[in-house]
Amino acid sequence: MARRTTRKAKQGRSFFSSVFRFIFYTFLIAFFLVTIYHYRAGLAYYLGFNSDKVLEEDEVDKHLSDVRNIKVLENHKGKVVGIDVSEFQGKIDWDEISILEEKYPVQFVFIRATAGNDRVDRKFKRNWDEAKKKKIMRGAYHYYRPNENSIEQANLFIKTVKLQTGDLPPVLDIEKLPKNQSLDSLKKGLKRWLVKIEAHYQVRPIIYTGESYYDDFLKEEFGEYLFWIANYNFYREKIEEDWLFWQFTEKASLPGIKNRVDVNIYNGDIEQLQFITVE
Repeated sequence: MARRTTRKAKQGRSFFSSVFRFIFYTFLIAFFLVTIYHYRAGLAYYLGFNSDKVLEEDEVDKHLSDVRNIKVLENHKGKVVGIDVSEFQGKIDWDEISILEEKYPVQFVFIRATAGNDRVDRKFKRNWDEAKKKKIMRGAYHYYRPNENSIEQANLFIKTVKLQTGDLPPVLDIEKLPKNQSLDSLKKGLKRWLVKIEAHYQVRPIIYTGESYYDDFLKEEFGEYLFWIANYNFYREKIEEDWLFWQFTEKASLPGIKNRVDVNIYNGDIEQLQFITVE
């Protein structure tokens, strides 16, 4: 009797296990098909128009990113598209910087100027001058190091960046939490940088950060500032209403730049973007 009961129990578990596997694999297949349908435009572009390209294994991730990038760009027709660059992009051929994915013009660029209290980006001057020559709306940003003096960091940025009429407001890039100070101390340092920069340039700076950092540490106490938010989540495809800029990818391909580049969307049209520039 005990053996029969054990055998029936095993058969029952086997049955439910089979049902569970069936449901699980059915879900995976359905998810795969829905994803293909959702990104059909980007897939059609890369599997159709670019069918003559042989994808190397190390390029698969890049092309998956490109498929999402196309979807995001399609969702924001009428809004302004731009990039941000630093020395990590190497020597940029600015004569080639024009169109992203063959139909989205690059209309603005943020260029890294400084980092911390002692680091000037090696390509800043060249990139800054070339963007002006190409008549691409330009802005400069500072990479903030939480454990270094905020006033010294502001002074370095002021010494390095000379804004002109038509340039975008200066940007404070904050991504890391401090190691040797409290959050309150960090926020005081950020505010000192922002206040000194605004007093010098007579324009309120923009704050760049990741979405989680924004939600957890900055949204409430820095509500008077405009934000440029980074979020590369594959399933995020729309900009939030309270974001001024959205950096939606760090893996875009653009003629004139050998390495991958960040792409951003401004939450408005070109006239609205021009409205926030330095006078």
